[in-house]
Amino acid sequence: MTLIKAARKGRTVLALAAALSLAACGFNSVPTKQEAAKAKWADVEAAFQERANLVPNLAAVAKGAADQEKGILVGVTEARARATSIQISGDDLNDPAKMEQFQAAQANLGANIGRLLANVEAYPDIKSNANYQMLQTQLEGQENRIRITIRDYNAAVQDYNTEVRTFPSMIGARLRGAETLVPYKSVTPGAEKAPDLQGKL
Repeated sequence: MTLIKAARKGRTVLALAAALSLAACGFNSVPTKQEAAKAKWADVEAAFQERANLVPNLAAVAKGAADQEKGILVGVTEARARATSIQISGDDLNDPAKMEQFQAAQANLGANIGRLLANVEAYPDIKSNANYQMLQTQLEGQENRIRITIRDYNAAVQDYNTEVRTFPSMIGARLRGAETLVPYKSVTPGAEKAPDLQGKL
């Protein structure tokens, strides 16, 4: 009888040891990947902030445009204010509603900047202004940096989300209460439609 109890006890101890060793995999890898995703998010925020910092300079240069363009300038400055007022911390990266709100504000700012640049192109005096050309180049470069930081953030989120959903790390993730993170969806209004080039050729 004691031999059977000892065998059962031995199997229980082995099962617990195996479960703990499997769970230990997630104890280190899950927080490591979560912190990597949060660091990439900080890069995204920095890129958006750099873009927001360029807007007042662009608006100042574009103020020489005709009166009808003042509405576009107002739209850009209001969109910038909305975009900079919405902040997401690393702790909010698992909240789809907050991410959607942030994404919408940033997309709105990007669309307004695009409108401003397109309209200002119609004014030769502004278009030939060295400050305007420099700002336009900086904004174009900033948009590229934003795309890169979003891509890097989404790759880190995918890596983390895969880790917390796959065995054996999912055991450690559940014990830690880890939740999946929300990827950034970069939405450009009207991107689903091909541009109409008829009048531009």
